Amino acid sequence: MQATFTKKRTTLWLCVTALFMALNVVMSSFGVPVPGGHLYMNDIIICTAAILLDPLAAFMVGGVGAFLGDLFFYPTPMFVSLATHGLQAIVISVFSHYVLKKHPVLASGIGVAIGAVIMVVGYSLGRAFIYSTPEYAWLKLPYQILQAVVGAVAGMLLYWKCGIRKLCSHGLLPSIIPSEE
Repeated sequence: MQATFTKKRTTLWLCVTALFMALNVVMSSFGVPVPGGHLYMNDIIICTAAILLDPLAAFMVGGVGAFLGDLFFYPTPMFVSLATHGLQAIVISVFSHYVLKKHPVLASGIGVAIGAVIMVVGYSLGRAFIYSTPEYAWLKLPYQILQAVVGAVAGMLLYWKCGIRKLCSHGLLPSIIPSEE
């Protein structure tokens, strides 16, 4: 009986992780045009998935999903995306599941705030390194901050206010966090 439950749980974990990875690839393939560049919405997917999933799955969605999106559409910053979004997703997931367990909304809020800082700093340093000019990173800084804030706020709203949490708590979406027995 336990082996069947674990197998179903592993299958569900893999499917949900793959679904969020695919959403991340899609959302990183196009951006909303803004003066001076594009605003990418994949941070919304990364934050939502990281709040929902365990740290390994969150890294797969955030880091590997962003890496694949860049690999397919704009390969120059793909390793920056792997490291930055991967670390961002891990931090959000750890805070959401292991810190302040009696205050999960606050824990998730702290996690996405720290994740937003990680994303902004990571991409700023990555751009300065890849393009060999800190000026380019400074030019893109306001857009990185906007992208991080939009992703953090929208991710929190999707999970806590739009019903994703309710799907998990009411059993409509079985528990996919491996540490929950």
